[in-house]
Parts: sequence; C-alpha cells; structure tokens
Amino acid sequence: MLRLGQKVVIVADSFEQNLPIGEYGYVIAYDRNADNVFDYVVRVPRASKQFYVPSEDIELEEVLLRQEADRIEREALIDFALATNNEELFNKVMNGDEPEAAVEKSKDEVQSHEDFVKQINLKAWI
Repeated sequence: MLRLGQKVVIVADSFEQNLPIGEYGYVIAYDRNADNVFDYVVRVPRASKQFYVPSEDIELEEVLLRQEADRIEREALIDFALATNNEELFNKVMNGDEPEAAVEKSKDEVQSHEDFVKQINLKAWI
C-alpha cells in the first residue's frame, strides 16, 4: 500500500477514464469503500485534477527508474558481448543460462556408486 503524499506515475488507464498516462501525481487519499474498484485518489498537478485510480494503474517513480536502469544495463551487456564475440556472456544475459565452463565442471564430477547410495540414504533419513 502506498503512503499518502507519495510520488507516483500513471502507467495505464484500465477503465478508460482519460488518465494522463506518463504524468506524475501524488497520492492524496485512500478509497476504502469495498464496493468500489478504485484504490487511491491521485492529484496530478500538471492537469490540475484529482483522479480515482486502481492500484494497477499507478507505479512508484523509484520502481520505474530501477526497471529502466536494469533494461539499459542488460542492453549494454548484450552490446558488449556482441562487440567482443563473448558467446558465454551473451548466452548468460539472453537466456539466464549458466556459463559453459560451470556446466563442464558439473559433468566431470561423477559420483561413485557408494557416494550416491550414501546421499540417497541421508535424504531418506531426513
């Protein structure tokens, strides 16, 4: 739940109320009526109006800035990986896969039959 006076950005207009999407506003009240779909009353200074909005239509400014920074960082890593022909970094950024070196190490670590039985028995005991 957002605090009163918190700066928010209008990101959607799910009920087609002609909300100024992309504009800043401030939470000035909660709408606690259970029969109402709106959660907040937001004051938009640029439009000099107050709007009733559901929580899905607004987002904190800090959250949007963090998402934009993550997107830019990801794009920069992709550009760097392509420029340096670093396939391992590219796969890690694009797919979230672990690097191939770590995969090869896990393939080389084959357990003996006795270690495998001990591990199974330990899990069964727990």
